[in-house]
Amino acid sequence: METDNPLLSVQNLCVDYLTPNGTFRAVRNVSLDIGQNEILGLAGESGCGKSTIAFSLMRLHRPPAFISAGRILFEGEDVLAFSRRRLEAWRWSGASMVFQSAMNSLNPVLTVFEQFRDMLARHEKMGRDAARNRAGEMLAMVGIPQDRLDAYPHQLSGGMRQRVVLAMALTLKPRLVVMDEPTTALDVVVQREILQEIVALRKTLGFSVLFITHDLALMAQFADRIAIMLEGRIVEKGEAQSLVADPQHEYTRRLWAAMPRIEGAAA
Repeated sequence: METDNPLLSVQNLCVDYLTPNGTFRAVRNVSLDIGQNEILGLAGESGCGKSTIAFSLMRLHRPPAFISAGRILFEGEDVLAFSRRRLEAWRWSGASMVFQSAMNSLNPVLTVFEQFRDMLARHEKMGRDAARNRAGEMLAMVGIPQDRLDAYPHQLSGGMRQRVVLAMALTLKPRLVVMDEPTTALDVVVQREILQEIVALRKTLGFSVLFITHDLALMAQFADRIAIMLEGRIVEKGEAQSLVADPQHEYTRRLWAAMPRIEGAAA
């Protein structure tokens, strides 16, 4: 069941890759909606097309990938029709993205503050002092002391780097945050802490989330709805609890069966 008046509506999206052997279709007629202040989980095995969808939403694809069909409507506007200037203004402020590896997202030769400053100067024409105050506030919001503004990425732990990226993604108050396996490289304790922060921040700031992972059990803990992806297609969608209690598609059932169990008799 889709949401009424969705914030984001993806309609019959197809994404192709040019290969030496011809065109390969990685995303096949995918349609999904994300409601206001909703967390939609997108789950599936590695290589099924999840990240390809994420990059499509933000229009980050570069050749040999290209969007061959479909529409991506954000608050009724087609993102695929945005001019370059409109697209640059929309990223970070309308929608932002948190990638899997924070170290790859952060510039290793710039301090945390300089990376905030670059974004704030470009989007809000903000001066140095005002940018520092805003960056400090955002770090505090994700539990990082403001004195870490002058640190370089390699001086932070993996969990702190991912919190910095999350803080940057929320700085311009976007209505949608795309999270492409943002906790995969972190240990389970830090994973849970960051997910709890995301849920708390969503309640405070009111943004929607597309959360992408291959870990169905992790997603089921905090997503409102879940979409299951297989070989470039959405094969099942529904309320999170329904997919946990009564999955309808054989692939969804197999995903659940593959989850490790802690109950049962000892071997």
